[in-house]
Amino acid sequence: MPVFQTITKAKRICGEIDHIASDKSLSHRCAIFALLSDKPSYVENFLYAQDTLNSLKIAQALGLEVKYDDARENGIANRLTLIPPKGIKESNDILDCGNAGTAIRLYTGLLSGIKGRFILSGDQYLQIRPMGRVIKPLRDIGAKIKAREDNFAPIGIEGSRLEGFNYHSNIASAQVKSAMILAGLHASNESFFSEVELSRNHSENMLIGMGANLVLKDGGIKISPLEKALNPLSFRIPADPSSAFFIALAAAILPDSEVLLKNVLLNPTRLEAFRVLEKMGTTISYQITESTYESIGDIYVKYGELRGVDLDENIAWLIDEIPALSIAMACANGVSRVRCAKELRVKECDRIKAIVLNLRAMGIECIEYEDGFEISGGRMHSARVSSFGDHRIAMSFGVAGLVCGVEIEDFSCVDISFPNFLEILQKYSLKDSRCK
Repeated sequence: MPVFQTITKAKRICGEIDHIASDKSLSHRCAIFALLSDKPSYVENFLYAQDTLNSLKIAQALGLEVKYDDARENGIANRLTLIPPKGIKESNDILDCGNAGTAIRLYTGLLSGIKGRFILSGDQYLQIRPMGRVIKPLRDIGAKIKAREDNFAPIGIEGSRLEGFNYHSNIASAQVKSAMILAGLHASNESFFSEVELSRNHSENMLIGMGANLVLKDGGIKISPLEKALNPLSFRIPADPSSAFFIALAAAILPDSEVLLKNVLLNPTRLEAFRVLEKMGTTISYQITESTYESIGDIYVKYGELRGVDLDENIAWLIDEIPALSIAMACANGVSRVRCAKELRVKECDRIKAIVLNLRAMGIECIEYEDGFEISGGRMHSARVSSFGDHRIAMSFGVAGLVCGVEIEDFSCVDISFPNFLEILQKYSLKDSRCK
């Protein structure tokens, strides 16, 4: 029988929150990039969630030694020591990425230029996500890759000599970009990567910080092959802005709410959804407190009456937050539209269809487009909805439940990225009293 999680109504959400889940993108990359050094890396606040643990387990299967220096709690490993092997080794086992699209695509790029034979696979949801977007350009530079129907996991890789490339991606995807950068680091000569618009730039920021010879020029990235091992990481991973955004959303749709989100990653390519909430009427401010590989700081969010918005730009910077923004749109005055977002159909689920079906079940008028949707703001009603196995759909409608109450099928998928999401929602949501 289906298992449903009940979320009950709240009056407002308030508080200073300093234990939001650590950044998923950075945690993935710490696990993978540590393999490129010849010295131990030290990583604090690694996200102890299903997706990132899969990246870490694969790195271990490839020879990385992991030491847990402190206890793990609230989905966070306080300090890891990551000891790289003398060379990435072939694994006898299938490398299981679970639900992690980041893991399978980045590892495909990395392992294409590493001597050995490797098989990457994942769960039922990952196995229907398109992989041709990384397989084809990698094959064009000499990678020996086989995949189911040439587009789906499992993916078999025989590491081979790769040629340098000049590749322009028509998809703004940080996963495609990162896969090609990792391949370029192991190519025989210099490479150049560009994309239709700038996608999230964590890989180039971190790799440059580790000493990789990457040069940002002419709207792209010049990639020189590795001549020696990279410097190790020494990094405290901040809170994930995509996870923090769900709490910001709650403050944006519940009157009299205000929250201070502490120690959040403030990379500009990750804050576009907050900018959209500001445009819709929410009061938001930012304070940078430190900067290592990335800017880190606090985000203050205060309720303001929302109005409809049209979104058709910088979609690559919004792709993970659009499900949450759809809830803000449902609570706003007027009509909102999202276009140029066809990429939503090939995420953990078809997010366009999931958003429209769930909002209609809650009494909100929606129109579905091939590349987006239109939402007429109104009054949401309690309903049973589905997560469709997608953690971001689950959390978005979990926040919607604070307005009207909701039951969500397969809510456990939130463990993929934000294991303590429900705990935070319950702790800081107030049923009757005002914020103190």
